[in-house]
Amino acid sequence: MTEPKPGNAADVFAPARLGPLTLRNRTIKAATFEGMTPDALVTDDLIEFHRAVAAGGVGMTTVAYCAASPEGRTDRHQIHMRPEAVPGLRRLTDAVHAEGAKASAQIGHAGPVANAKSNRAKALAPSNQLSPLSLKLTRAATKADIRRITADHARAARIAIESGFDAVEIHFGHNYFTSSFLSPAINKRKDEYGGPLQNRARVAREVARAVRDEVGDEIAVTAKLNMDDGVPRGFWLDESLQVAQWLESDGTLDALELTCGSSLKNPLYLFRGDAPVRDFANAMPQPQRAGLHAVGRFFLKYYPYEPLYMLEQARQFRAALTMPLVLLGGVTDFGGMTRAMDEGFDFVAMGRALLREPDLIRRVEADHRTESLCIHCNRCMPTIYSRTHCVLVTQP
Repeated sequence: MTEPKPGNAADVFAPARLGPLTLRNRTIKAATFEGMTPDALVTDDLIEFHRAVAAGGVGMTTVAYCAASPEGRTDRHQIHMRPEAVPGLRRLTDAVHAEGAKASAQIGHAGPVANAKSNRAKALAPSNQLSPLSLKLTRAATKADIRRITADHARAARIAIESGFDAVEIHFGHNYFTSSFLSPAINKRKDEYGGPLQNRARVAREVARAVRDEVGDEIAVTAKLNMDDGVPRGFWLDESLQVAQWLESDGTLDALELTCGSSLKNPLYLFRGDAPVRDFANAMPQPQRAGLHAVGRFFLKYYPYEPLYMLEQARQFRAALTMPLVLLGGVTDFGGMTRAMDEGFDFVAMGRALLREPDLIRRVEADHRTESLCIHCNRCMPTIYSRTHCVLVTQP
């Protein structure tokens, strides 16, 4: 259990402002793909999942992987933000609102992480390269692609409003499309979108501006930004701090959620804890299955879990920025939540702990001694690839 530090920190269970919203408390269900959209549309299972999380006490729940463009899905079963999706999404947001919580849609484009086979389109990246996920070459995005995908983000945000969402979270992390442009390890372009950091950050800033121009102050606009990729010669802390400062000065965002890792090159850098290589391999089709069985230990690296494991890096963002920040990573009990508030963070986000116990927030509020039952086994993560529900798979 994390011990809280004494001080005059904000009360994690008191109402808090996020742009035009007032959340009932400072807790957020982080974006996790629950695998409950087999036809790329909302199902009753997905509605019930987020309703249960809302009933469990969070201030806001995030519906993950809402693709802005059809070829930008990590899998063809992922939600694509289009008019046909609105009725189901509206039922979901209505259910969340009925439980007193707010709802956010995570919008983005998977870029080089996209599933080229199931999408029936080559994955897009800043430059041509071999994808370790598909073992096929990606296609270098043209300037026309960049303009289209930027406009698609704005349209996705409008769909979110029509669907009753209170916020959108733009995905700038994990080497998805926008994040891959930030990374010098992936972005080898020679035009205005490559080279110096100011050029590599252009897509992120243009996407954030397009979304803000589309929605105005109708809903909150946040972004999930990598503090670092965990990849040699990739996007690291010094550059991320500068990008965050540019985003703050642009005035396009109401908050930043800080994250790390690369779904393309180092996926478990974000998910500290066990590295279930066999589970990941068995969830994959061939030839990826055989490849992971053979060399998975090199790709799925083990990083030990500890409470608040992103705090040390995140402190540097708190010192450099005045905008609201969301702390993610190992926040699972009252001590950790209070510590985050005492360190100056405005909100805390939780993923795996709420997959394990959707009612964790309500129980922690009632009894500050409550500890999460999540054991950080990470066996929920391979279910993203097996297309099964991303829920508890290991009993305590």
